[in-house]
Order: sequence, then C-alpha cells, then structure tokens
Amino acid sequence: MQEFLTFTIIGLATGGIYAITAGGLTLTYTTTGIFNFAHGATGMFAAFLYWQMHYGWGWPVWIALVLCLLVFAPAFGVLLHLVIMRRLEGTSQATKLMVTVAILLSLVAAVTWIWDPNKNRTVQPFFRGHVLEISGVKVPYGDITTLGVALAVAIGLWVLLTRTRIGIAMRATVDDRSLAVLNGSRPEAAGMLAWAIGTFLAALAGILVAPKLSLSPLPLTLLIVNAYAAAVIGRLRSLPMTFVGALIIGVSGSYATRYIPKWEAGAPYLAGFISVVPVLVLFVALLLLPQSQLRGHSSSRTREFARKPTWPGGLFFAVAVVFGAFVASRTLSTADLFGSTQMWGLGIIALSVIPLVGYAGQLSLCQLSFAGIGAITVGHLGGSGNPISLLWAALICAAVGAVIALPALRLSGIYLALATAAFAVALDRWIFQLPKWTWGDHEYQVFKSGTLQLERFDLAIVDIDGDRAYFVFGSVMFALCSLLVIGIRRGEFGKRLLALKDSPAACATLGMNHKLTTLGVFAASAAIAGVGGGIYGGAVRSVSTSNFEFFVGLSVLMSMVIAGLTSPGAALFGGILLGTPLMTNLFPDWTQLTTILIGLNGIALGRNPNGMIASQLRPNWDPALKYPAVMVLGSSAVVLAYALREADVVGNYVMVLVIAAALIGISAMGKYLDAHATGKSNGLAELPEGMTAPPEKLGLSVPFTPADIEALDRTLGIPPLTAVSGGRHGS
Repeated sequence: MQEFLTFTIIGLATGGIYAITAGGLTLTYTTTGIFNFAHGATGMFAAFLYWQMHYGWGWPVWIALVLCLLVFAPAFGVLLHLVIMRRLEGTSQATKLMVTVAILLSLVAAVTWIWDPNKNRTVQPFFRGHVLEISGVKVPYGDITTLGVALAVAIGLWVLLTRTRIGIAMRATVDDRSLAVLNGSRPEAAGMLAWAIGTFLAALAGILVAPKLSLSPLPLTLLIVNAYAAAVIGRLRSLPMTFVGALIIGVSGSYATRYIPKWEAGAPYLAGFISVVPVLVLFVALLLLPQSQLRGHSSSRTREFARKPTWPGGLFFAVAVVFGAFVASRTLSTADLFGSTQMWGLGIIALSVIPLVGYAGQLSLCQLSFAGIGAITVGHLGGSGNPISLLWAALICAAVGAVIALPALRLSGIYLALATAAFAVALDRWIFQLPKWTWGDHEYQVFKSGTLQLERFDLAIVDIDGDRAYFVFGSVMFALCSLLVIGIRRGEFGKRLLALKDSPAACATLGMNHKLTTLGVFAASAAIAGVGGGIYGGAVRSVSTSNFEFFVGLSVLMSMVIAGLTSPGAALFGGILLGTPLMTNLFPDWTQLTTILIGLNGIALGRNPNGMIASQLRPNWDPALKYPAVMVLGSSAVVLAYALREADVVGNYVMVLVIAAALIGISAMGKYLDAHATGKSNGLAELPEGMTAPPEKLGLSVPFTPADIEALDRTLGIPPLTAVSGGRHGS
C-alpha cells in the first residue's frame, strides 16, 4: 500500500506539470484560436535559460526565476503576438499550425546552437532534501509545491476566462472579432495578454519538469505531447476537465513505470509502452470526442490555391530532374555524391504530402512514420536486393494509411493533426523499439540490433549498386512519383480532393462519398511515402529509429510548407535542402543553420500561405511553357553546356553559370512573348499615352466584346441577341 501511495504522489506531481502546460495551451487556443505546437519548446528554452542564470552564472534562484518567469516569458509572448500571431488572421488552421511548428524548430535549433548538446546538464529540484511524511510516505516539498501551483493555475485561469471582463473579451475576439470590436473590445490587448500568460505557463512548466528529466532539448520539447492529451480531454475549452485529465495521465504513467516491469514475460515488450501511455490516452480521447460536423466553405481559404499543372510542364519537369541528376552524378565529388543519394528518398516522402495535405487539406504529421514502415518492409523483404519489396512497401503502407484514416473520418483540423502525431510518437518510442520475438518457427525484430541493413535493388537491366547509378535511379523514381502526383491533381480524384478541402458539407450535399475519398487519399499518400522510405533506406544502406523520428518528420513537412504544399518542385527543394551536404559545405561551422532557416521561413507563412515555389517561382515559368520553341532553345543551351564540360572545353563553374543563364533566359523570353501577345490582343497600341501594360494587369476592368457576350450566352443556355424579340434592350 505504501508503494502504491508513493507512486500515486509521484504521478500527481507529474500530472501537475502537465496541468500547467495544458492550461497554457487551452488558454491560447481558447482566446486566439491558435494551437501552439511550440508551447513545449518555449518551456524548454526557459529551462535552459534558468540553468544558465543559476548554474552557469551563479545567480541566486529567486533572481533567475523572476527574470525567466516574469521578464523573459511574458516579453517573448508579447513579441510572438506582435510579430507573428496577429498576422495569421484570415489564414487556414493548417497555416496557423505550421507557423507554430516553425517556431518549435527554430527554438530547438537555437538551443542546440547556443548550448553544447554534448555537455551534461542537470537541474536540482526545489526544496531538495525537505520532505513531508504522510502515512509513512515521504512527499518531497517540491512535489507539493508543484501540485499547489497547478491547482492555483487552474483556478486562476478559470476565473480569468469566466469572471473577468478581459477574459470574456479574449473569448469573444475568437468567436467574432468584428462584433467584439464594435462592442468596445481591444483584440490587440487581449491577444498580447493571452500570449504573455501562455508563455509564462510554458516557462513555469519547463522549469518545474527540468529536474525530472535530463536537460536536453528534445525530451523537454516533446513532453508537450503528454500535455496534449490533457488539453484534449478538456476539449481545449474546459479548464477543470483539463486539470483532471492531466492528473489522470500523470498517475497512469507513474503506475505503468512501477508495475509493468514486474511482469517478467511482457516487460521487455512493454518497456516502450510506458513512455507512450500519455500518447495512447490522447488517441483514445480523440476517438471519444463527439464527431465533428462537416464544415462549409471557409473564407480563409481564398488566400490559398492549388495550381493545376499541365502535362507538358510536368513532363518537362520530370525530364529536367533526371537530366540534372545525371549531370550532378558526373560532376559531384565522391563524398558529396554519397551524401546526396538520400535526397531522392526524402523528396518522394515530401511528394506524399501533396495529395494529403496540399490537395485534401488533411493535417497529417506522420508521413515520415509511413516512410519508416516502408524502409522496414524493404529491409525485411528485400533480401539480395529484390525490387518487388518496393511494391510490398507501397501496399503495406497503403493498408496502414487506410487504418490511420479511420480516425480522420470523424476528426478534422487540429484534432486530426494530434491523432497522427500520437501515431508517430507511438511508433518512435514503442513499436520501432520492440526487441526480438518468435512467432511459430520464425524470429522477428523491427530493427535488428538497433539498425536495419538494406541492400540496393538488383535490377535486371542495370546495376545500381554504385552511388552514381543509384543517384540517377533515385531521380527516375522521384520523376515517376511526381508525374503520379500531377496525374492525381489533373484527374477526377484530384477534383474531389480539392472539393473536400474547400467544403466537405457541400461535397456531402452533392452526393460525394467524402469518407471513401479520405480513405483513398490517406492510402495513396502513405503508399508514396512507403516507396520514398524504401528508396531512402537503399541510399543510406543502414537505418535506425532516429532516421524516422517524429521531430525529423516535422522538418520534412515544414520544408514542403515553405516551398509550397501543392508543387512537386517544392518536394525537390525539400530533398535538396535536407538530403544533401549543400548547407554543410557552405557553412561547415553552423550545424543547425538548415533547421533554423526552415523555422524562420516557416514563420513568414502568414504573409504567403501558398509557399515560395507555388506563388513566386512557378508563375515565372508558366509563360515559357506556352512556347515550345523557347523551351527547345533553352534546353539545347543546357545540353550544350554539359557536352562542353564532358569534352573538357569548360569547367564545372562555367557549366553551372551557362545552365543558370539558360534557365533565366527561358523564363525571361516566355514573359516577353506572353506580354507582347497579351498586349496585342488587348489593343495595347490604343491605350492612353504612358500605359504600357494590358488593362487587366493594371487592375482596370475590360468591357465585354460581342463575342464574349455570345460565348457567355451559350454557356448559360440563353438565346442569342438575334433570337430575342425586340432585341436585348427592346421595350
């Protein structure tokens, strides 16, 4: 009994920390409509800052606490609101979520950059050595303090949101910002206060939990996943239920830690289960939520679009990718080529994001987990390089994706994102860590001895065991997958996905089976990710659980969001950024620069939710695609530059400069020809003096011509002018 009470108290103390964290999450979501994925990272940063002040510089505890909790945390929250969060008004929920993920990545990279991750750091618990004995159980003062603070936070937040004018104004701003302003509310003040209090609670939780964990960025950051479950139990609205849910999660984890190891037969297989108890609670809580109603059209989506690619453009992109890979394989150094073979696997994984998130608007955070399943399938079934294992990877991942889609049939938005995050974390911490087991006469182990060896595929036509051949093979697979994604967008299925993203309610009204469409896109996306995982595994030859961690998957997703969730070119960008030594070669001493750049660029999504490639780079090429002669001329220049390099007439740098000039020339010539043709068709020569662009380019309205009116009449089924008695304007 004494043991039971001891672990109950330990669990309640841990649950108190979860309650503080979940309370901050609930506050910011209730008052601003933004679910802050960076909440845990903020607490982690505050914990490191506290360590630096107290243990690094020797400042007294009370000074370090005051500066961290009452100066740094509120100031950081106000800065978040002024610089980032208030600019997200009118963006979709996916964009808001991705901006907070970008902040998470930036904070983790910054901490790893500032504080050497190889140095061991510890934080001592408060009131160390002081205990209170209750019924023979010694309770540390620190745990009692944590519980008291958690209870005070829950009561204080409840009073703030339900019994004060500013709290009611915060909630009203989320429900109807315009109406709240008309009634005298000040959204800016309410937003700043909400983020100041939210970051204060994150910092408080981070400092309180630091003594229970090693002072390491990822464990402290991902602790927030445990608090998600408490927030979801409270449905991101009820603070009392959030507090109760946090205590339940803390106690459940404490009991699992103590009693599961006593089960000798199952303990080795349930060791990882202990760490995923909060995640499983989160998943169950999500499944027990009342089914959300189908939403209608959201005006925020008018800022986001999915450009329809053309087959000529898609084929040109595919050929350019393969040709570029062939040139790179002949020019890169041996070390750089070996370090770059993985880019195509990562690029294909990034491609899998396009149908699911870009077209269908389903917030999935577990694409890299599907890739891990694909790599495991190829590793176990691809003995002697059997290429059929790649097909098995696609089929198995498609089946798993369909199963994961089942919660998606009743969840949407942030709840679906949390469900997929729970799945990814469960794989990382438990399933991928399972030891060897026997079933019948066969032995199984997910990752053999911690790593899984993969052989490159044995193709009958060509040997791709070398890095150069495998690099080109990876580009061919990437090109084929990009054409598949383009085919999805141009086909009937792509239209269904876009309709589902825009308005599920309208889809159901028109008789479309939105559930079957959701299952289909999850399965297709998971299959593509599985293929990418197999290609990636063959490139690196040896994979471990760290290759497919949830946090790494966030970087892949963010690279796609930054470049454009609907563009295959964005997947190529992500593959190059994350899968090549480009940044390492340019900045060898700045190891975290790639992650920081991804995070900083992701923060700017509020201004441009369509991404860099989809909205800025791609439109520059559209005019050139209309003129085959321009494309042929530019492509010939690229081929000629490579031929001269192979003949040793020019060097690598000259070849790169010529290719860059040719690409710029293709874009510029296309724009010129398109502008010239548009100018003629709009009567540019008759425009007033000084007007050098078509009227529609200048924001002016262009009157309909008689031909335009007749075409519109035919479309609407209206009789032409001559068939109407008395004419259009007759009496």
